[in-house]
Amino acid sequence: MKKILLATRPLVPPWDEASKNFAYFLAKSVSGHHVSILTTPTWLPDLPANITQIPCYTKNELDFSEKLRLLTALRSLRGKFDITHYLFTPTRKNTSLINFFSRPTHGRTIQTIATLREDLYGPKQWKQLLFADHIVVYSDYSKKLLRDIGLNQVSRIYPGVDLTYYQPSEKSPKTLAHFHLTPEDFIVTYNGEYARLGATDMLTDWLIEYFTAHPDSNMKFVFACRVKKHEDDRLKKIEITGRFEKAGVLHHIRFTDTYADMPKLYNLADIVVFPVNDMRGKFDVPLVIIEAYACGKPVILSDLPIFREFANDDICVTIPRGDTGALSRAITTLQANPNERARLGREARAFVEAHFDLRKTVGEYEQLYASL
Repeated sequence: MKKILLATRPLVPPWDEASKNFAYFLAKSVSGHHVSILTTPTWLPDLPANITQIPCYTKNELDFSEKLRLLTALRSLRGKFDITHYLFTPTRKNTSLINFFSRPTHGRTIQTIATLREDLYGPKQWKQLLFADHIVVYSDYSKKLLRDIGLNQVSRIYPGVDLTYYQPSEKSPKTLAHFHLTPEDFIVTYNGEYARLGATDMLTDWLIEYFTAHPDSNMKFVFACRVKKHEDDRLKKIEITGRFEKAGVLHHIRFTDTYADMPKLYNLADIVVFPVNDMRGKFDVPLVIIEAYACGKPVILSDLPIFREFANDDICVTIPRGDTGALSRAITTLQANPNERARLGREARAFVEAHFDLRKTVGEYEQLYASL
């Protein structure tokens, strides 16, 4: 049994952020090793006996003061673990601070890298930022990039999801009521971001056009997006709300902000759309897509190259990025074809069971831990 430290942001509720969710599920599922996780004084109930909570944070956010607490904790914990496993995107600053101030004096290190940030970095920077003994990436795409520049201690392990938690179910009456929806509504959700990803304006343009032309439609559109700390999200939400109100279609639109029970939110949808224009700064594998697949939802994606590993005609609908006409046709076609929606949902669930089952992911990490 090895002693493993997961170096992460605070692992505390609400479970509505992909990297935090994954680290928490990974910690709960690893067996045969002792795992320590970083939390706040809020005690997490019902954890396995092989997990130790280290309450090094004071709140559920990673601002400057909390980052200092993290570095201080990592320094004080040096030499106490066989493996230190970092699960956050490296930057020049945090890499320099870890190497100078808190790099382990004992044991081995792993970095799980959800994205290489090609918009910011290139091969020279990757070699500087990826300091661990072994690197884990989320996609074959990133693995090839690193292998091509001579980094050989690299594995691709897909981020797993808990398929007992994310699974198909009926629409929750309580969740419908919470968002002032009815069982008769045809519900389309966008589980993305307001200010980033390049989808919000496209969706807003299309929704105003569609609902102006179809004022009696039973479709409801849900922006299942959190307003994050930066001001851009809040301002973008205000902007599009004003546009919907001015166009007289606001009654067709819902906003969820933070809603803790993500499976109920996915299962609210008849269709999930993710027609983003770029993924700068985001995971190679957006878990919102995988979680929607796991819940048996038909998903409409844009044709970004990074999506090709988990997008094909059997499991989703792919449209050219930025093409509102293609988006409209895809949604209306699926709305009119419940059998096709059901087929896509079944195939998507089967795909996730084959490739993104958390048990398989955990097994691969356990093998990696044992090999170091």
